Amino acid sequence: MSSISFGFKPTQNQVTFDHKTKQRLIPQTPAIIRPKRTKSFSFGRRKQTIKSMRAVVQRVASATVEVEGRMVSAIGPGLLVLVGLHETDVESDAEYICRKVLNMRLFPNEITGKNWDQNVMQKNYEVLLVSQFTLYGVLKGNKPDFHVAMPPEAAKPFYASLVERFQKAYRSDAVKDGIFGAMMKVNLVNDGPVTMQLDSR
Repeated sequence: MSSISFGFKPTQNQVTFDHKTKQRLIPQTPAIIRPKRTKSFSFGRRKQTIKSMRAVVQRVASATVEVEGRMVSAIGPGLLVLVGLHETDVESDAEYICRKVLNMRLFPNEITGKNWDQNVMQKNYEVLLVSQFTLYGVLKGNKPDFHVAMPPEAAKPFYASLVERFQKAYRSDAVKDGIFGAMMKVNLVNDGPVTMQLDSR
């Protein structure tokens, strides 16, 4: 038997002839073997892993906190900071968030005309801290889950120490907060708007 090649690559099918029977022979196409999917491949949305203290910082013209119809805190120009405490947070996370928030250059310099040039302390503005565990919300179906947030019994003293840290680093009368664990109504006038998210790790 001899074969006649029509210029196909060796990896492709070739047509051969049997000179004795004068019949054309077509080889069978080999089966295509597809690799099996393994657990190392990710299909769909990636899971987000959060392991840090989280702060959402908003530059405001004013902000207030009300609890049961009573105003408990109010500031003029400055920063409204929503703070989420992670179950693994330690003092170094609190130190990082405090230092970064107070030094973020989110305000313009009226003297030089530069934007993003001065921090809240240089402007002599105020800071309003609000504890918000929902910053760690993850949807399971349509229901939010907050299992990575620090438990309330540990979060309450930790948050109180964070507020005290801000007050010592700046001025006690310039740093205010809401009421931990209460149902609060937070009203604000976002100046810009300017909103930044900050994670401690």
